[in-house]
Amino acid sequence: MAHIKRRQFLQFSGSALATLGISQWDIMQQGDSEALRRNRMGQVLAQNTPRKLALLVGINEYSGNISPLYGCVNDVLMQKELLTYRFGFNPQDILTLTDQQATRQSILTAFEEHLIKQAKPGDVVVFHFSGHGSRVQDPDGDSPDGLNSTLVPIDGDLPLGYPEIGGTVQHIMGHTLFLLVSALQTENVTVVLDSCHSGGGTRGIFRVRSIDGGNLLQANKGELDYQRQWLGKLGMSPQDFIKKRQENIAKGVAIASARREQFAVDFPFGDFSAGAFSYLFTQYLWQRAGNEPVSRAMLSIRQSTNSLAWEKGIIQSPEFESNLSPENAKAPIYFTPKQSLSAEAVITKVKGNEVELWLGGLDAAKLAAFTNNPYFIALDSNGGQRGLVKLDSRQGLVGKGTLQRTTGSRGILEPGTILQERIRSIPSDLTLKIGIDNSLDQNTAQQAKQALQRIQRIEPKSVGRDELQYIFGQMTKSKYQEVQKNRRTNLPKVGSFGLFLPSLDQIIPNSFGDVQETVIQAVERLQPKLRSLLATRIVKQMLGNTNSSRINITASMNLANNQKLISETFTTRGAVKQVTGETNQPVAVSLVNSADSGIPKLSVGTEITFQVENQESRPLYVTILVINAAGDMSVIFPFDWSAVEGATLIQPSQKRIIPQAQDGFKLTIGGTLGISEALIIASTAPLRTSLQALEKIAETRGLRNKRSPVPVTDEILGLTNDLLNDLDATTRSSNNGQSILPLPDNVSGIDTERLAAMAIAFEVVN
Repeated sequence: MAHIKRRQFLQFSGSALATLGISQWDIMQQGDSEALRRNRMGQVLAQNTPRKLALLVGINEYSGNISPLYGCVNDVLMQKELLTYRFGFNPQDILTLTDQQATRQSILTAFEEHLIKQAKPGDVVVFHFSGHGSRVQDPDGDSPDGLNSTLVPIDGDLPLGYPEIGGTVQHIMGHTLFLLVSALQTENVTVVLDSCHSGGGTRGIFRVRSIDGGNLLQANKGELDYQRQWLGKLGMSPQDFIKKRQENIAKGVAIASARREQFAVDFPFGDFSAGAFSYLFTQYLWQRAGNEPVSRAMLSIRQSTNSLAWEKGIIQSPEFESNLSPENAKAPIYFTPKQSLSAEAVITKVKGNEVELWLGGLDAAKLAAFTNNPYFIALDSNGGQRGLVKLDSRQGLVGKGTLQRTTGSRGILEPGTILQERIRSIPSDLTLKIGIDNSLDQNTAQQAKQALQRIQRIEPKSVGRDELQYIFGQMTKSKYQEVQKNRRTNLPKVGSFGLFLPSLDQIIPNSFGDVQETVIQAVERLQPKLRSLLATRIVKQMLGNTNSSRINITASMNLANNQKLISETFTTRGAVKQVTGETNQPVAVSLVNSADSGIPKLSVGTEITFQVENQESRPLYVTILVINAAGDMSVIFPFDWSAVEGATLIQPSQKRIIPQAQDGFKLTIGGTLGISEALIIASTAPLRTSLQALEKIAETRGLRNKRSPVPVTDEILGLTNDLLNDLDATTRSSNNGQSILPLPDNVSGIDTERLAAMAIAFEVVN
């Protein structure tokens, strides 16, 4: 698998260089032009006061009896670009330690030299760690399980013969991190940990960022001596130390990528890997237009992480704790105001009309739509449009593009220029990647592969590190036990074939057959389901541009009996809503318990309505789709099949409740348990081809002269293609006399100025 191009940005003070055994010559050899460019960026973006310091650690190349990881170095790169271009950190004040650099001693020394010795009161400090976590015996015994969580450095090998034989390890204990943070002279501290302490090994295509630890592991003498040294420096008795730990975190904010009992995973995002949390955390902060308290931001980030993780069969819910002074109670993330403009990308290099981009704000689920010549709008510091940039190629989150045209007197774009999405491009040959479970015997696996290869646009692959949408496999006793933890009813029988989510811990509902079924018969039976799942993938690539659309529209899901809000969403670039001086963004409001996922949980049979408000000065054509956990789609709006095109029209400033009492039907939550999504599509032009197809489907259902939603099953892929063609035709047509942007013939374009697509996720429960 290709990875994001690795670059070294180890630019920091000479004293730290000497302590870590890295010479200034080593850094100069990495390229003076890169260092000079970063220095210039730092001079432009960095604020003189307060100083902002960061130590970012990421470890992939574990060896010996510790499994390697794949996305931790990329996490560091994502954080570095975010801090530089969105929060104004001077690149010289960001120290990164990756792989072989990240020994226990190097991490501790870097924390002392780069953070503790340099940070003054009022300065900002960020410490990020991506790698394995574990647990060792707690010598103080003040935790309920008698264990203390640890960070595993590159030299944190397990004892030979573990887990049968225990021993000491060179890990960095949570107790040690508490003392180091306590030693900082500033209260403006953020600690981000993308690791976990449960499980370990793999879950399907995911590598869990933990190694099993417990009572057999002890911290080595050097670690405990180091803690005693810091207790002396801080004038803190062992009893005071235990009391402070029990009361709260040391200071500032601590963010963990998962709860104590959950997994933090390496996630394959197309052609690169990263931490699921780290990607969504940094992507959210690229997209966020204003400043908000960390507590509010974490609610949205938790929902995003849970949505992505649940879709892949992983349960991962980020958490945060804080120890803030009253004046810092509503401080923004990193205690630093960020750039006010939201962004999908930033220009990092310019050479004539050629530019290099960092694409840190792209939606993780829609990366395939940013491969074939999409367009971005270049903005000035006030949000004015300065020109267009076409993305020519992308590897991971590094892109190369061409400046199409600029406005203004200078006619040139410089590094640091913010880019927002204008047109995404959907490949016409987008496929569904289906893994062949490694537990199948060789003959069965070969039969499954050959059968799947015969299905158009289905791409069978081995289960490894590559991104997969689903895994074809057979229910075994061990898998049954794992699935049983997540589903309480209608479990498939052991021995049956069907589709698993990429974690192999959860299944696609209604995808398993009889035990007597052969593998060939199973694949043949699954063909309609695979078409439905492919259509769902296409829909999600072309829709969901809530952050990037410039159409002004809001939508909400409500309880039908009292119109109480369940969840609301709106296009953040279509309308800037001022709430106590901040830019508002959609945050789900749950009516039932959502503590685990941050996603509203709705019981089967709950009656709901949708409310859509057109805040444009022009009419909009609206369609509402619902995709359930099994990948089945229903069209909720329009529902008047005697006047389809007119039924989708919502006039300027009009608010529409769907359905209303006179419509003659109700919307109730169906019986497929799991995460469902409502997709609200608004277009400046009618989607005629897809509406005609819907009209024919309604007629076959006997709904021609009735008002009712229509389920779409066998016709789903054809309808999806019709919808995509409609959106592409709207994108390629002239708009107010403007010239058409050229797009390749093998893609479909989605224009943010002509389309808004918003998603509301909810979980169906018993």
